[in-house]
Amino acid sequence: MMKKPVKATAQKALELRERVKKRKPNFVRQESWRYKRLKESWRRPRGLDNKMRRKIKGWPPTANVGYRGPKVARGLHPSGYVEVLVYNTRDLKEIDPKTQAIRIAHTVGKRKRARILVEARKKKIIILNLKEVREVVEEKELREEEKREEKLEKKEEVEETEKPKPKKKRKRRTRKQ
Repeated sequence: MMKKPVKATAQKALELRERVKKRKPNFVRQESWRYKRLKESWRRPRGLDNKMRRKIKGWPPTANVGYRGPKVARGLHPSGYVEVLVYNTRDLKEIDPKTQAIRIAHTVGKRKRARILVEARKKKIIILNLKEVREVVEEKELREEEKREEKLEKKEEVEETEKPKPKKKRKRRTRKQ
């Protein structure tokens, strides 16, 4: 069984990953700069006489294992936490706040998003896409305040008139046969 990496080791690995990433070139598809129909998205050169595959000087570099980051840092968010996608409050039960951080899925609606936020705060779990959630909570608070104000206004109107007006009775229409 493998040992879990120490926080300091993970931090060093993250810093190393940053340095490696800065030196990594943007890998481009061969001759994508020459033809409009070819996009820059990476495709491995496979041709027999291909200059990129043969790593000839003057041609762009190809992707290979040497550009890979440290094993400890793979899959980690830059903050050092393992990112976990959450769809509902039940998913929060399996999360360890010390090593994992959550990202609320984009398909989750405002109401459920607010519930997830409340539960995560209780358990002291870090939320990576918090900006969107803050807006939801603020909107909810504003709506509640508006509702309270409306209720107060209605009560004041009723008190001013003292007696609410009776509702008018409608005449029923009978069917002709």
